[in-house]
Amino acid sequence: MKHSVSELVLDNGAKGLLIHVPTANVMTFEINFRAGEYLVDEKKWEVPHIMEHVLLGANERIPRARDFQAEIEKNGAYSNASTSVYDINYEAECADFEWERVLDLMIVAITKPLFLREEFKAEFGNVWEELNARSNNHFRHLSLALRGAYGFLAKTDQERLKLMKNVKLKDVVEHYKYTHGTNNMRFVIAGNITPGRAEAIRTMLEAVELPKGRRFALPNERPIALKQPLYIHNSSVKNIYFYVDTFAKRRLDIEESDALHLANTLLTETLHSRILGKARERGLVYGMSSGVHEAKLASSWWFGAQVSPKNAPELFDIMTGELTGVFNGSLGDEEIEAAQAYALGRYQRGAQTVGGTASGYSERYFFDEVIEDYYQIPKRIGAVTKSGILDVARAMFADNVWGMGALTRVEEAKVLDLQARVAPLWQIGDQPVLVPLEAVERPLAQIKA
Repeated sequence: MKHSVSELVLDNGAKGLLIHVPTANVMTFEINFRAGEYLVDEKKWEVPHIMEHVLLGANERIPRARDFQAEIEKNGAYSNASTSVYDINYEAECADFEWERVLDLMIVAITKPLFLREEFKAEFGNVWEELNARSNNHFRHLSLALRGAYGFLAKTDQERLKLMKNVKLKDVVEHYKYTHGTNNMRFVIAGNITPGRAEAIRTMLEAVELPKGRRFALPNERPIALKQPLYIHNSSVKNIYFYVDTFAKRRLDIEESDALHLANTLLTETLHSRILGKARERGLVYGMSSGVHEAKLASSWWFGAQVSPKNAPELFDIMTGELTGVFNGSLGDEEIEAAQAYALGRYQRGAQTVGGTASGYSERYFFDEVIEDYYQIPKRIGAVTKSGILDVARAMFADNVWGMGALTRVEEAKVLDLQARVAPLWQIGDQPVLVPLEAVERPLAQIKA
């Protein structure tokens, strides 16, 4: 959608983006605080999550959670909140005609919560059910377990359920007071933000009744290599759920990031891609994913799928072969141009709504306050070169920081064999060097599901 962006810096320390979409008939609000699990004692891990559940409930104006939700939703508006290791985000979307009413309600909820004991008990139960449901997601279980093994702050849902008993209402209230200050508040608001509306938004946010507090720095997490695969045994899982991760011990620059995302497209993002396309052509796997993630001090590239034990070796051989081909410059110009065309189309589809446009800015802005130049993305996609792809792909394997995890009931020897099939990728010289199975350390690290 056609739009313009301005940054609003307030006297109370809060700051954010106003995204003006002249044709919009809705408005969206995202309000962010650095208030995630990294700021609490490990034994109190679930405090931020439970706080987020309780906060959009009873408040000084509407002292009952159901009544507050009814007031928010009465004209079809939507509100929600989410918690991550680093952040809590509160969000809402509403019709254009009621934007001021809904924003005011969100501000009241965030600044004047009552934290009633009965609502704490109810949301404690709801969080318990949420985590129980999530614990059945094998990909999520494996991903969180691997994140912790690499040295990042993480808990599996199974671990979080055990820690919930340590959370009391006073912990929730204390965490709220510690984290919810105006200096720690960031926001992205999108819609038809005329000059008059922009000034009204400024006035409303300047009047937010919170202490100043401070903006918390992100933790300094540095990934560590796994000398052996992380093995999660689950007797009910016949297939192999796996992830393979590789890390560069630094953040990528913008050109490298663009090139790596295009490499990712070439390898797994379409049914004709190099890895997924070839595997589908041979009937080996229904789906496969990969992705790029940038943390404060590192960048990662991961590959994952669910595959039957009999097809897993061939799938891993395809992964190794196609990545080796990228390292050795086997990509053709037409192949790169096709990936660029796909990436451009995906970019254009991603901004069809006001919410989608806002999301294009919020993640990066909340992370490090960088304002993406959204209109430059097509030019950036077109500027990716074959040599850029080759260089960044090799760089992601050059630090030799990597690991693999599997959740399955198959015997450990088969997981070791899969690790051995991808291990050559981290032996980067003029040509990748094959590593025999005997060179892979044994035994595996084990976790019982």
